[in-house]
Amino acid sequence: MSGRPPASKRASAVRVEIGELVLDGFRADPALVSAAFENELARLVRLHGVPLAANGAVTVDALGGLAALPAGLSARRLGQELARAVHEGLSGHGEVTL
Repeated sequence: MSGRPPASKRASAVRVEIGELVLDGFRADPALVSAAFENELARLVRLHGVPLAANGAVTVDALGGLAALPAGLSARRLGQELARAVHEGLSGHGEVTL
């Protein structure tokens, strides 16, 4: 008997690829925003998965209708809020172009 959970109990692999993230009107360091974004999105996917992909692989070309963010956020906070907005889109909220 192995210590691995049965296949039905194992987490499936999730791959989220963001082609481009455009930040107009923000003065935060893009590298810090990107790191915070990646960390928060990975955390959200681990906790909640990607509901749009619940029935198998899905490709999303664009997410729209996401909440506006204040321009004065720190790089860390901006990255976190962007990740939350993207995860909301991947959860079926906002406008999704498949």
